[in-house]
Amino acid sequence: MAPALVLLAAGASERLGEPKALVRLRPERPGSPLELLLAAGASLGDTRPLVVVGPAAKAVAAVLPPGVDSVVNRDWSAGRTGSVRVAVEARPDRDLCLAPVDVPLVPAEVFAALAAEWRRLGEPARGWLAPFVTESGVPRHGHPIVVGRELLGDVKELPPDRPLRELRARARPLAAIEVASAAILDDLDTRTDFERLVRRL
Repeated sequence: MAPALVLLAAGASERLGEPKALVRLRPERPGSPLELLLAAGASLGDTRPLVVVGPAAKAVAAVLPPGVDSVVNRDWSAGRTGSVRVAVEARPDRDLCLAPVDVPLVPAEVFAALAAEWRRLGEPARGWLAPFVTESGVPRHGHPIVVGRELLGDVKELPPDRPLRELRARARPLAAIEVASAAILDDLDTRTDFERLVRRL
């Protein structure tokens, strides 16, 4: 079974000034981070994507296409790991592909590569798989990541403000796959980031 596609969109977007999931990076569709990631993430093979939302829950829910679920992280201000916990509760016993809307330009090829590599690894229950690009001879890991169903069970032990990467030491295997797109490193946080991503598109 393909990992469940989970878009993490529960932040307040204070530095950007509007919900990251809905900001228009280009006028045509897909043009928002939400639309772009749902379109690209279809290559993963999940038939029922999930979006974890926070303070912009109503605005995001209003534009979700049929077949996409949303769930509210009511404790969104405590940290992103809390959103992962909410996703685990909504998709129990599933491997998850976690795609933050902060990294909106990931192409379909990356999602497809992650899905293929996850299958090749045998869909490990305690696995962790991340994409990376090599820059100046140095590997740089980015998003999205795939985390196995049993390893995700350990997320309840992490406070919501602790980074999910603390689970990597428990991963079996801790895997990575090289991809061609540096978009896995792009971050949408400020208006400057927004302008840079608009230019890239």
